[in-house]
Amino acid sequence: MDELTSPFLSSSNCHEPTTSSHTVRIETNGVGNPQQHGFGISTVKKRGIGNRSWIRIDPNGNSKILELDKATLMRHCSLPARDLRLLDPVFIYPSTILGREKAIVVSLEQIRCIITADEVLLMNSLDGCVMQYESELCRRLQTTREQSDNLAFEFRAVELALEFTCMTLDAQVKELEMEVYPVLDELATSINTRNLERVRRLKGHLLALTRRVQKVRDEIEQLMDDDGDMAEMYLTEKKERMEVFSSTEQYFSSSFAEEPKMVSKSAPISPVASMSGIHKLETALSGAFSKHGSYMSSSANGYNIEELEMLLEAYFVVVDNTLSKLFTLKEYIDDTEDLINIKLGNVQNQLIQFEVLLTAATFVATIFAVVTGVFGMNLKTTIFDYADGFNWVLIITSSACGFIFMCFLLYFKYKKILPF
Repeated sequence: MDELTSPFLSSSNCHEPTTSSHTVRIETNGVGNPQQHGFGISTVKKRGIGNRSWIRIDPNGNSKILELDKATLMRHCSLPARDLRLLDPVFIYPSTILGREKAIVVSLEQIRCIITADEVLLMNSLDGCVMQYESELCRRLQTTREQSDNLAFEFRAVELALEFTCMTLDAQVKELEMEVYPVLDELATSINTRNLERVRRLKGHLLALTRRVQKVRDEIEQLMDDDGDMAEMYLTEKKERMEVFSSTEQYFSSSFAEEPKMVSKSAPISPVASMSGIHKLETALSGAFSKHGSYMSSSANGYNIEELEMLLEAYFVVVDNTLSKLFTLKEYIDDTEDLINIKLGNVQNQLIQFEVLLTAATFVATIFAVVTGVFGMNLKTTIFDYADGFNWVLIITSSACGFIFMCFLLYFKYKKILPF
């Protein structure tokens, strides 16, 4: 292995407190080799802003806190800088699962880790989800060590990350449901500014949570649709194949180097025998190459991804169910908004009807104002010569106004403007 599997990575049990002072700091010297500067946080001085705290978990379920810089991590895991940037907590990136040659980069909500065939490098954080992931992964690894479980180490780590992510998102959805439904019911019965503001805030939270769940679902779906990416995630098998191929190549190389020594210097050298040995060596090496190449091609063509595909499909169903809950909640909010708009429209229609009646009554009352204006002029008239003349004016004017108002009402009823 690389630098991180050197003897100073003696592991400790994961149930020990993560705040232990036995923290290893790894630096690189001028040549690029890792160096250990001892134990104890108080005696360690950080050199460079690229160092971060990581939790290393091995296949036996033991964990260790390390302090690694980006360059050491890139060399050890064969990862480009852009992949490590996805794990940087300073930046906000969507959920991502990337399969690389020697590692799997997982960034799901608060769980940010690098998974290899021999270890999990979990970004250390005080978040409760990270601590639970570490303890649960260690517990499962220690339990499955005594049982017959054929699931690869990297898939156990990926499965637990997906499980914790799905559980966290589902818990947030349930909490949001418990908060949204009472507020919507209250808003449907009492439309006021306070309830509208609460619904607006909850709807913004709903949209943000929907985007997060949708991204996790799309990431799993995209990974399931690409057989090449799933084949890249079989790290243990790739490692075993590479070890077999390396040992085979080393064996035949040593055999080819020792073959001339076995021949006596005085014995005549047969060209046919020599060419036959070389031909056998070339045939063996080409067979090893073809075997390794056929494995890579079969993995890329999707012939060896059933196990991972079933694992991803199970959590895809869980995330899809969580997303369906969010869509149902959004539809309920939209239905409540439609109900509120209908109620507001009904109130507005009632106000318009009242305004129509008031306008008609105002028009009728204006007739009295016209009569008042006429009699208020300085004109000579014989109506006031009679004692009951002014009373007849009032009666005739009132009757005419009443008749006109009734005509308005009949017209509104005929046009169905007012609900009579």
